[in-house]
Amino acid sequence: MSSYYERHIFFCLNQRDNGENCCADHNAQAGFDHCKARVKAEKLAGPGGVRVNRAGCLDRCAGGPVAVVYPDAVWYTYVDAHDIDEIVDSHLKNGQVVERLLLPPGVGR
Repeated sequence: MSSYYERHIFFCLNQRDNGENCCADHNAQAGFDHCKARVKAEKLAGPGGVRVNRAGCLDRCAGGPVAVVYPDAVWYTYVDAHDIDEIVDSHLKNGQVVERLLLPPGVGR
């Protein structure tokens, strides 16, 4: 059975008001917007392809900003549009994990 989307990437866009660490304080919205635009430009979007979604807290705030690709269950941290481009070109387009952007497994909230 095949999935409706080949891959889903979720971006934490959570904003905390209490001063705790959160992805929104690390330009998460810009990363999401850039990824969505790149996926569309590369014609990867839609059924059988890639879906880019907003997410609330993914509970890995200390590594923020974070995104996770399913069904691969690969967690990324990123800094700028260049990092997002690498995730799109390598992982979302070609299925190759971007090792340098992997969120270390022990990083939590």
